[in-house]
Amino acid sequence: MTNLAAAGTFPLADQVVHRMGYGAMQLAGPGVFGPPRDRDAALAVLRAAVAAGVNHIDTSDFYGPHVTNQIIREALHPYAGDLVIVTKVGAVRGTDGSWLPAQSPDALAQAVHDNLRNLGLDRLDVVNLRLMGDIHAPSEGSLEAPFSALAALREQGLIRHLGLSNVTASQVAEAQAIAPVVCVQNHYNLVHRHDDALIDVLAGQGIAYVPFFPLGGFSPIQSDALSDIASGLGASALQVALAWLLARAPNLLLIPGTSSTAHLAENLAAAQLALPDSVKAALDALVQAGSD
Repeated sequence: MTNLAAAGTFPLADQVVHRMGYGAMQLAGPGVFGPPRDRDAALAVLRAAVAAGVNHIDTSDFYGPHVTNQIIREALHPYAGDLVIVTKVGAVRGTDGSWLPAQSPDALAQAVHDNLRNLGLDRLDVVNLRLMGDIHAPSEGSLEAPFSALAALREQGLIRHLGLSNVTASQVAEAQAIAPVVCVQNHYNLVHRHDDALIDVLAGQGIAYVPFFPLGGFSPIQSDALSDIASGLGASALQVALAWLLARAPNLLLIPGTSSTAHLAENLAAAQLALPDSVKAALDALVQAGSD
C-alpha cells in the first residue's frame, strides 16, 4: 500500500493533511457536466482514496452541477474526523454546460447552502472564492465585494475557513486585508510556472498552495524528455510530474483527479517517488525550455 506520509504533511486551515490529496472534478460526466458514466466506480474511487490515507478532497457544487458533492456524501458520509473537504463558489453552469460567473452576495450565499445540503454538512471546512478571470487564468480586478460576502457567511458560522482560486498576487493581498486566507488554488504544473513567486511568498506565510491541472488538465502534459526521465526512474510521466510538484515547495498540496481506482493508485504512488538531484535539475531545465 502507498505510504502517503512519505510526501509529508502541511497545515490546511486548522488541520494537518497529507500533501497528496484528491480532486473530485472527474467524478462528474463528460465536460464535468451531468452524472458519471459509472456511479459505482465513482463511489469506489472516493472510498479507495480515503482508505489509502487521503484526508484532503477538493470539490465544488458546480461540478455536475451538484453531482460530485452528492457522490461524496453517498460514498463517505459520515465523514472521518481528519478529512478536510475544500469546495469552491463563484460560478454556475449553464444548461449547455457553460461556466458562468455567479459572484453576487445572493449567488454566493445560494452556492454555500447548496454545498452544505449536498455534502450533508452544517458548516463547510474551507470555501474558495473562484474568480472567473479568463476561466483558467487570473485577471486583475478587485475581489472586495465577493470576498467580503463570503467573509460575512463565515462570521455566520456557515464556513470555517476561506481560500482563493484563479487569483493574482495582488488579489491575494487584497483578500488578506479582509479575512484570513488559508489556501490559494491556481493553475500550476511542470510546464506552467507563472506562479513561482507567489508560491514562495505563500510558503513564507505558511499558506497552502494547491495547483489545479497538476497533470496538464484537459490536455495532459506530453514531453519526450519527461517520458525519458520517467522511464529511467521506472515511473510514469505523470508520476514524475506529481513528484516534481511535491519537491517544488513544502506548501504545495496536490489534488490529482481521476474516476479510475487503478489511476488513483498510480497517482498516489507518486508520494513515494524520490527524485535524485540530477533528475530535479533535468526537470527544471525542461520547465525552462517548455514554459509558456
